Amino acid sequence: MPPTVDQHLRRRLTLGMVSNLVSKVSGTIMQLVQVPVFLHFWAVPLFGEWMILSSIPTYLSFSNIGFGSVAYNEMTMSIGSGDRDRALRVFQSCWWLIIVLCLATGIVLGLVLYFLPLTEYLALHQIKERDAKLVLLLLGGSVLFGQLEQLLGSAYTCVGLYSFGNFLKSCLTLSAFAATMLSVTLHCGVLGAALVTALANVFGTVYLCISVRRKVPWIAYGWKHAHLSEIRRLTTPAIAFMAFPLGNALNLQGSVLAVGYALGPTSVVVFGTARTVSRVALQVIQMVNATIWPELSSAYGSENWPLIRTLHRRSCQIALILALFILPAMATLGPWFLNHWTNGVVAPNRVLLTILLLVVVVNTLWSSSSTLPVAINKHQFLASYYVLATGVTVIFTYLGAKYFGIYGASTSLLVCEIVMSVIVLPNSLKLSHDRFGDFVRGILSPPASVNFRDIWKRLSAFMRLRHT
Repeated sequence: MPPTVDQHLRRRLTLGMVSNLVSKVSGTIMQLVQVPVFLHFWAVPLFGEWMILSSIPTYLSFSNIGFGSVAYNEMTMSIGSGDRDRALRVFQSCWWLIIVLCLATGIVLGLVLYFLPLTEYLALHQIKERDAKLVLLLLGGSVLFGQLEQLLGSAYTCVGLYSFGNFLKSCLTLSAFAATMLSVTLHCGVLGAALVTALANVFGTVYLCISVRRKVPWIAYGWKHAHLSEIRRLTTPAIAFMAFPLGNALNLQGSVLAVGYALGPTSVVVFGTARTVSRVALQVIQMVNATIWPELSSAYGSENWPLIRTLHRRSCQIALILALFILPAMATLGPWFLNHWTNGVVAPNRVLLTILLLVVVVNTLWSSSSTLPVAINKHQFLASYYVLATGVTVIFTYLGAKYFGIYGASTSLLVCEIVMSVIVLPNSLKLSHDRFGDFVRGILSPPASVNFRDIWKRLSAFMRLRHT
């Protein structure tokens, strides 16, 4: 008997969750491995200057102005509605726009590096001026070229191969990281490490281009189907996407700065480390949201409202279950972990950690619900309120810290999450044609049981697919 639509969906969700888990694990491995390797082969001051230089090109990822994310949604919705021609128009239009934007950014980068006294502005002493500029040029160029990867991933996602594309990207990222570590162990120096990193990343992007053509034959890299009208139509939601990294910066770095201004650097360390521990649960919840995202886009394209409601309810349900499961675990083990993680330098504060864990629980509901408007390019309303709420929260965090101490600062974050829940949830219910009572009953109903033998079969099928 051929598999049903529901079985296909469960298979995609399972493999998508696994591929996101692989991505998170690989990212953690890279974070844990790179520090001891660099410190073993390089002096501490040299490694510090490398960290400064290598962090700068990450800001160039904003050069696509959100068009990669918008195309990701539009292509998936187009295939969901059976309109392949529209998906190809979006792909080619955004392909050339991103190329033009990245070329312009690259020219500006080159001019800035040519005229800017880099070592003086960044206070570099271990790396020479010429080498520092070449490192930034190589790493910056590879980051700009890599802006096409999200669009290439859209080609996989729109045809139901999200898990394969995500897994392939994780493998290429790990390979590039391994090449960088190898260059460090071979004493290639700062310039050699930058060159190897850039070449590995460029190779990964080129490989994705070739792989997409093999797996999704109707994707073409020409300009025959590109239209300026598509760019104009997508401009507003693309720019709105830029509000999310801005809001995240205000939420994370802005609140830390507010605590620092009000209470000083010692309180920043206590607040920052406790918040890092509390946000462990969000990493798991983000994997759930990323897995549900393409399925929501596809269901919206086909106007499958029952499926949209089910996906929205289940994502919120799973997020809350995970948060409520991790909350007591982190409340119990968090102080112990914090003490060992900081070698006893930062004294655990159970009250502070509990407040920050409550912040995470409230955040899970609205952040999972917000996946729906984000997945269907109806996020302009959400984006504007997110920036406004996080901006106001920075002010409240400063005032709370100044007059009520570190507990006042953490409580202000809780107020922000409650406000966002009140704003986001009704909007998502309206988009999914759902009612609040039905939504509550849906997330309170027990989830379907998990068949681990079936999951193992799907994993085996996924590995066979990877080798085809």
